[in-house]
Amino acid sequence: MYKLIKQILVGAGACLALAGIAHAAYPEKPIRMVVSFPPGSGTDTNARYAAKKLSERVGVPVVVENRPGANSFIAAEAVVSAAPDGYTLLLASNSPVTTNVVMFEKLPYDPVKQLAPIAKLAYGPMALAVHNDSPFKTVQDLIDSARKSPNSLNYGGGSASYRIATELFLTQNDIEAEFIPYKGAAPALTDLAGGHVDFVFADLGAVIPFEQSGNMRILAVTGNERVKSVPNVPTLQEAGTENYYMINWTAAFAPAGTPQPIIDLLSGHFVEIYKEAEAQEFLDRTNWFAFPAGAEELGKFQLSEIERWGAAAKAADIPKQ
Repeated sequence: MYKLIKQILVGAGACLALAGIAHAAYPEKPIRMVVSFPPGSGTDTNARYAAKKLSERVGVPVVVENRPGANSFIAAEAVVSAAPDGYTLLLASNSPVTTNVVMFEKLPYDPVKQLAPIAKLAYGPMALAVHNDSPFKTVQDLIDSARKSPNSLNYGGGSASYRIATELFLTQNDIEAEFIPYKGAAPALTDLAGGHVDFVFADLGAVIPFEQSGNMRILAVTGNERVKSVPNVPTLQEAGTENYYMINWTAAFAPAGTPQPIIDLLSGHFVEIYKEAEAQEFLDRTNWFAFPAGAEELGKFQLSEIERWGAAAKAADIPKQ
């Protein structure tokens, strides 16, 4: 019996040693970073920066793979069904990992149970934008028009987060508008630039190029303070929608079951990347802000955000789909 126990212990030790060696060798091949929105979105921009800097640190290519559509289901399912070996990551906005929980009765994936938090990265305000030729010069102009002609306006929504953010704005101002769904912020903004929708809530960083080219006007931003790149644009609170505060954020996740040493390694790299001065310079240019933190804090933050977005959806009277 003693010999049998000894053999089992030796065997277990060998397995642990082999696992340690495998983790120490990680990564040995390219890492895939899945994004649920098309190129040009704020999440995609963050993903490409994070992929470049992570690749420099780990010595293998980190490839961004855009899997837009179906309310981020496609991207999330691709990650949760992948091998938990650290070679498939989800560079997520709040949509697939928090707001989808409060928007859909049945999700084809569980973002809490089937995803392992790695690190918080950045956050950014949204912008309320209209076409440059729009008659709406201010937020109040839009509100007054919606009240004068009920159900005459429509808006483009690129994700569950944008829809909740928009519907909360409508509810707080006691107005209505028709929701036009898109696969992401970029196509919604393209249609806004083409005059096919009346207004859009989207990442400020994604709106800025359209504003700079003269195709759009930014009426307000959704954070608590004005943004340096558009200092004359008021917050929605300043524009009269009291207590309004909604932001987007990005974070890294892996399939549940990914070995903890790999999670720890990636978490450390991401946190260090987003603490660097170079990262802040990049985020300043793209109208985002760094808030790096490790896996444990991201897990707690994810749960708190599910609660916060759920309260917003309830306030906007958005039923689960």
